[in-house]
Amino acid sequence: MGFLDIDNTTKSYGAVEVLHKVDISVEEGEFLVLVGPSGCGKSTLLNMIAGLEDITSGEIRIKDQVMNGVHPSKRNIAMVFQSYALYPNMTVGQNITFGLEMHGVPKPEREKAMHEVASLLQIEQLLDRKPGALSGGQRQRVAMGRALVRNPDVFLFDEPLSNLDAKLRVDMRTEIKKLHQKLGTTIVYVTHDQIEAMTLSTRIAVMYGGYVQQLGTPQEIYDTPANIFVATFMGSPAMNVVPATVAVENGVPMAVVELHDGSRARLPFSQQNLAAWEGREIMLGIRPETITDEDAADRKSTNIAQMVNRIVVTEPAGSDTFVTMTLGGKDVIARMRSDADVRPGADFTFAVNMEKAVAFDPATEMRILP
Repeated sequence: MGFLDIDNTTKSYGAVEVLHKVDISVEEGEFLVLVGPSGCGKSTLLNMIAGLEDITSGEIRIKDQVMNGVHPSKRNIAMVFQSYALYPNMTVGQNITFGLEMHGVPKPEREKAMHEVASLLQIEQLLDRKPGALSGGQRQRVAMGRALVRNPDVFLFDEPLSNLDAKLRVDMRTEIKKLHQKLGTTIVYVTHDQIEAMTLSTRIAVMYGGYVQQLGTPQEIYDTPANIFVATFMGSPAMNVVPATVAVENGVPMAVVELHDGSRARLPFSQQNLAAWEGREIMLGIRPETITDEDAADRKSTNIAQMVNRIVVTEPAGSDTFVTMTLGGKDVIARMRSDADVRPGADFTFAVNMEKAVAFDPATEMRILP
């Protein structure tokens, strides 16, 4: 039993079920990120935790207290919205303390709490300004301050950085991460940005079609995706997923995959149970950073396979160069060093770290477990 329990919870609008039996247990101090494309149900689930949406079936509990039917004001949660939702006619200080004032907290306590939070968020110099005089990043800090000042059981963030420009989003991600490490608060955070999910969370729930596709740590989600959707949604660039056939040579299962000229590469798996798939089709998943040149290959890996293939496109990206080739009839991206000697149209010897390769069943799209 966790600090926040979402137990077999569903949500329907009329005859249409939009959330299907969600089971998530969040421990105290965890940072859970709900990530997925638009329409997957992540904001609906967050609103159910907040009490802004009714629960159709199942239970949501906070500190072992059932929240079904409990008014949002009685749940001791604080929510930070995408739109900031600040009162334009109030100063920053008044915005931060408004909720405390509504709950009858005496003015000296409100002032003390306001200054503590303003110091934590480094917005002391903004307390007398109106929201209209603030930048987007400053408004987001104020919205966070209004949530922090209440000292709630659970913080809920609904895509709080989506209105900010790219650089400011990175800066604010760092600030939110620092804040969580310092305060140890319990956070449920909604985003469609998988980089935000990976960098902020202690655990991620990847959602699609109203289902939790996978729940795990960022490393688990990245290294061992439960299915092809998770594999291709999480990661930038996404995992390469290409058709292959399993062959067995001297007891070692191999991924046989077509190269640009119709010839075939034979890449040995570390996953021995794939020998049972001999002669069958699979979908082979390889992350871009596990395809590189021989000198840059992972020295700790015991399974580096070589493959000669033609380079189609090169994309210099500062610290890296991305190379596109054709594998299994699909475009595949490799992540090379910035100074790698790669040219479009040239044949190149790629080193593939097959320790990191994963295999999916093409019929179910689920990962084939070891």
